[in-house]
Amino acid sequence: MIQSEKLKQIKSLEIKANSCLSCQLAKTRTNVVFGSGSIDADIFFIGEGPGQEEDLQALPFVGRSGKLLTRLIEEELEIPRSDCYIANIVKCRPPANRNPLPQESAACTPFLIKQLEIVSPKVIITLGNVATQYMLETKEGITKLRGQFFQFSDFHIMPTFHPAAALRSGAVVVAQMRADFATAKHFVEKSRR
Repeated sequence: MIQSEKLKQIKSLEIKANSCLSCQLAKTRTNVVFGSGSIDADIFFIGEGPGQEEDLQALPFVGRSGKLLTRLIEEELEIPRSDCYIANIVKCRPPANRNPLPQESAACTPFLIKQLEIVSPKVIITLGNVATQYMLETKEGITKLRGQFFQFSDFHIMPTFHPAAALRSGAVVVAQMRADFATAKHFVEKSRR
């Protein structure tokens, strides 16, 4: 798909998301946090849902977790954050930062699937248990799944920890995320050959 068509499709999808009333999260949101980044990204990050800062700014991963994610992208993938695409399972903030309910995730799934189809990344990196378990339809925990590749439709998914978990748990989890990002970078480089 040519870039102008991709841009037209992503803008149209964002307009639809901004007017979505398909679940109860629409009643409590400040903003729809659609996603951000390059529509030609090789790497597409998926988190669980926006937090308070994200809801206020209408951008994904802008708080402390976002700062760590940006640092890891720049240091391990050796690209600017703007070269990736970042979105969440749900586009509106769940109250009190709780996990999204199944019906909330289901309401947002068509938006996420269309974002993936438009961007068409080489690899999807799911961040944390919620995003990983949802995308892979599994109950298996992130500790067992991280750093491995799984097939999802025409896409390759590689789970890693959520940056918030790394901030809570410290250097060991950050090091594991660094290793996972390096694995993803190698996969992308190999797929270009």
